[in-house]
Amino acid sequence: MIGNIILTLAFLTGVFSVIMYFLTFKGYQNTLSFARMSYHVTAILVMAASAFLLHAILTHQFQYKYVYDYSGTDLPLGLLMSTFYAGQEGSFMLWTLFTSIIGLILLDYTSKRGDLEYRVMMIFTLVLAFLLVMVSPLLKSPFQYIWIEKDFIDLKNINQAFLTLPALQNFFFSDPGSNKSFVQMSKEVYAILQANNISINDFIIQGKGLNPLLQNFWMQIHPPILFVGFALSAVPFSFAMAAIIKNEYKDWVKQSLPWLLVSMCVLGLAIMLGGYWAYSILGWGGYWGWDPVENSSLVPWIVGVASIHTMLIQKRTQDKDGASRFVKTNLILSVMTFVLVLYSTFLTRSGILGDASVHSFVDPGMTVYLFLVIFLATFALMGIGGIIYRWEYLTKNFSFEENVLSKELALFTGAVVLIASSIIIIAGTSAPIFGTTVQTSFYNELNLPIAIIIGLVNGLSILLKWKSTEKNYLWKNLRIHLLLAFIFTLIVWLIGSVLNLMLLILTFSSSFALFINSEIAYKIFKGKKRYLGAYVAHIGIALFLVGVIATAGNTKKQKVDLVKGDKISVLGHELIFTGYEPFDNGKKYRFNVKINKGSSEKIISPVMFIADFNNSLMREPDILVGLTKDFYIEPLGYDDGSNSTNGTKVSMKKGSSYNFNGKEIIFSQFKLPEDMSSMMSGGKFKIGVDLLIKANGKEYKIEPFMENSGNGPEYHSAELKDLDLAVSINSMNASNGEVELVFSSISGENFANSTPKEILSIEASVKPFISLIWLGVIVLVIGFSISAYRRSKESQIQENN
Repeated sequence: MIGNIILTLAFLTGVFSVIMYFLTFKGYQNTLSFARMSYHVTAILVMAASAFLLHAILTHQFQYKYVYDYSGTDLPLGLLMSTFYAGQEGSFMLWTLFTSIIGLILLDYTSKRGDLEYRVMMIFTLVLAFLLVMVSPLLKSPFQYIWIEKDFIDLKNINQAFLTLPALQNFFFSDPGSNKSFVQMSKEVYAILQANNISINDFIIQGKGLNPLLQNFWMQIHPPILFVGFALSAVPFSFAMAAIIKNEYKDWVKQSLPWLLVSMCVLGLAIMLGGYWAYSILGWGGYWGWDPVENSSLVPWIVGVASIHTMLIQKRTQDKDGASRFVKTNLILSVMTFVLVLYSTFLTRSGILGDASVHSFVDPGMTVYLFLVIFLATFALMGIGGIIYRWEYLTKNFSFEENVLSKELALFTGAVVLIASSIIIIAGTSAPIFGTTVQTSFYNELNLPIAIIIGLVNGLSILLKWKSTEKNYLWKNLRIHLLLAFIFTLIVWLIGSVLNLMLLILTFSSSFALFINSEIAYKIFKGKKRYLGAYVAHIGIALFLVGVIATAGNTKKQKVDLVKGDKISVLGHELIFTGYEPFDNGKKYRFNVKINKGSSEKIISPVMFIADFNNSLMREPDILVGLTKDFYIEPLGYDDGSNSTNGTKVSMKKGSSYNFNGKEIIFSQFKLPEDMSSMMSGGKFKIGVDLLIKANGKEYKIEPFMENSGNGPEYHSAELKDLDLAVSINSMNASNGEVELVFSSISGENFANSTPKEILSIEASVKPFISLIWLGVIVLVIGFSISAYRRSKESQIQENN
């Protein structure tokens, strides 16, 4: 009740602040101080509500449904605190908290810069008010009591001393399917407990707990940074709306640019921290899966980065020439950056991606769904409508033609290419709304040419001059970098074995950008270091793209069964499974694998466990991190050898390999009949499975086959007595190049008399130069930070002047 009262008061004072700022804009006297005071009160109330929620979580007050649904008494302190934003209600509360804090900084910032404050803060506080509606008692308050709506609570979370209470017997239920018992929590049960002087906290002694996928270090880091980025994105939007309101478009860019740089720096860092989380913990095998929820955060970042480049053009041209370029573009992009954040929120929180994304939130209900639509529509119409209203004036006063060989046009081209990428991604991401989905190849194939252009523009824009550039000057400075890029691409082709033409072109464009920006950054480093930001950021992008090329072109994977104590060669590494060990009070298990390569020896330990949360098998990979490559092991399963088996069933594609009892088995190809007419007409034909076996330094070939004589398929196995190996076909799909094989030992009937062997099934992969991806992100963030610092200083100097 207290939490809801605080949030309601915060909403009321926030609305009052918006009204007071509006009246100040209209020229009323003595309203500005009321606007400031009420905003400060709003921010303090939001902080108080956040502190109250955190206290409820840390003290296990399970009378709050949110606390019960996402936390538990057995969580360590860091993870327990992270349950603050584990669900919809808490994540909106975190967004609201960061928005209120950033508003305090923004209020101080704008109050020192002419008449910006009341226009900017009026819009920004309106954003905060909408967020406060979202966490209000009417929608998704984290302070809703658990008995308000009927809910089933597992009896294991109930104090056993109260289970015999006669008045409660009619509220106990059993589920034969899950073999679990529940109490139906409701207002009636609460009344019974009150009548017997039993508090809810004495009755409910444990919460549901935190999803095991979220129980790791990155849960404590990634979401807060993401919501800081979301909160910051409202600032450039507010500056753009302030410019539209006054119909003055010069000062807003120099004041908004530092905020936009910080916003995109934070949001970009958050996105890639999420990628590293997926790579190192979730077991995706990669850092980006084009999941709709991933994409929904990426799109506003791309549009925001495009806006940075066009803002630089406007700022430079109005400072040097007195005439502003790309004003309309900057207004549109500043508006769309924030609107796309709201759109991503709608996609993530509305439940519309429930079947299309692995980590979207569940359906929140029609009321919340409609409010999300209203939230999105309000600010979209406000921003786009304002631009349309001023369009005639903007077109009349800010239309220019650019020289082809100019920095302005190069930066604008880069922005256009980024926007094209965002359109592609948002089209694929929005597909589930229309009842369809797209494959990852859709994003890869369409964004690859865009990445190539980005690399070329990244490098070329550095050499171009403002207004116009002489062709001879440009060619003179381009030659050495083009040559270096060509040589680097040639090395990647010959030594790196990258054969895909588009990847090679991307290699050329990325290295071209890397060499040019590195040279200029080195020269600037010896002079005015505060001008380094753009070049460092561009180096980061180039390094990132080179890392993408390396992993996309050369990642190798192999599934293998590791028999405990046996040495098996996998992708150039000698692996020995040494056994497992329990940890976390016996709830989880590390499966230790010794890795030998050359003279070095390492132990890596992927993890598997059955989660009490959903009674499912959870798998966590482990990584042997190297400077030039990562050796990545994802656990697939474990067999303690106690169950007898007729063989190991494995699905294989052409060119794939599998290690069975120390023998490397490679599926080379299908051997199709020479005369395909009998196959097409349903006559007699045979399809063989060509297998290459490597063992004991020798190579063997065997060919199990499927024969069809018109009465259906018959599968014939093949044997290698020298290797004690039998291979049979379980099923095949020759058109897709897939076959399911069963590997077994010929002497398998004697296994019952032998000692059972423990087997760890894994998928191992080698990811070359993936470290360049993480290094590129770090360098990019450093570049953004330097640029933001420089632009903020310039803003202060110009204002003081």
